[in-house]
Amino acid sequence: MFRTVIILALVAVFSCNNTTNQQQSTALQKSLVDCVTEASLSSDQITKARNRIDADTKSARLDSFFQRKFKLERFNGNVLVAQQGVVLYRNSCGYAQVEKKDTLCSDSKFQLASLSKTFTAVAILKLYEAGKLSLEDSIQKFIPQFPYSGIQIKTLLSHRSGLPNYAYVLADSVRKRNPYPSNDDIVRWYCAVKPKLYNIPNRYFSYSNTNYALLATIVEKVSGQTFEDFLKQNLFKPLGMKNTWLATSQNDSLNMFRTAGYQYNRRLAKDNYDDVVGDKGVYSTMDDILRWYTGLSGGCVLKPQTMKEAFTPRSFERHGIKNYGYGFRMHVDEATRQPKYIYHTGWWKGYNTLMWFSPKDKFVIILLSNRYNRSIYQIKPILEILEGKSNVEEGIEDELF
Repeated sequence: MFRTVIILALVAVFSCNNTTNQQQSTALQKSLVDCVTEASLSSDQITKARNRIDADTKSARLDSFFQRKFKLERFNGNVLVAQQGVVLYRNSCGYAQVEKKDTLCSDSKFQLASLSKTFTAVAILKLYEAGKLSLEDSIQKFIPQFPYSGIQIKTLLSHRSGLPNYAYVLADSVRKRNPYPSNDDIVRWYCAVKPKLYNIPNRYFSYSNTNYALLATIVEKVSGQTFEDFLKQNLFKPLGMKNTWLATSQNDSLNMFRTAGYQYNRRLAKDNYDDVVGDKGVYSTMDDILRWYTGLSGGCVLKPQTMKEAFTPRSFERHGIKNYGYGFRMHVDEATRQPKYIYHTGWWKGYNTLMWFSPKDKFVIILLSNRYNRSIYQIKPILEILEGKSNVEEGIEDELF
């Protein structure tokens, strides 16, 4: 009888804990969705905002610009430009899958490539806010067998770890034995082979996809969830991003309106590293990326101080306007060292992507393309339209991913 009472009590406790967790999860999702929804303007507010930013003129100029881009530069993809809660321009041009002649639409899902890094960084920063990790923690705290010391989470976030890019150093013999390695496979290989570091940790900026593949693994170690489940539970669902998935997802919803990547007119087959995520691998739509921008800029995702940390430039070894924070690129004012534009670009196997926004003028540019075209990064004319001037600083049109 006494044993039965104890068992019933334990069941009641665990049931309460499960209920509490579910309630907390539901409350989180409602609060973030409400936060993003509240950023939507009423009809009166939209009218006032349109007048304030001269939306009609900007929309007409954007349409003229993109019609030329579609025709002359063979841009194949989706575009959305918004400012202060007003969508100035949105359009789709081309095909999701050329062979099927299925016209792109607003629900078309694109591989975000390195734009995915913004989600990985925010996932880590959410664990940091929850007290689950410190940005000064070393990789070895979570992966004890990792062979390099002195590499902290913050150096992974800011591409200052010195770790070589797995895509460049992974041996051909390994790829032949395991043609589609996972994140765990990448970790095991680094532990076994110990490739030479590019530089001393935190010595200087060196962009490497390995950093963000490792961060995805750390999210799993700390949260006890798969990387996909953590993103879905803490970011995608709470922000109402219903059409955003990881490339490794087994959910058939990913296949609806899924695009294929093309090198000009040649469809690209699955790549050896398509199953490695964190550095890439998120599929999404232009409307969901707008919700992502709204959540970031509206303080819905992270605390203001944490968001400021993410948007703080971390590398000044070289003079110039380009810099990197925690998961976000930026153009900085050289005098103040403060970011004027915050963004991330992406390239992966036919896909070119860009999310570029201005904290001051509160506009966002979202470009998603599934046919290789470097002209996607030439956004100086778009900035001139949005800022109503033609003296935008040089170099922006040459921005690399």
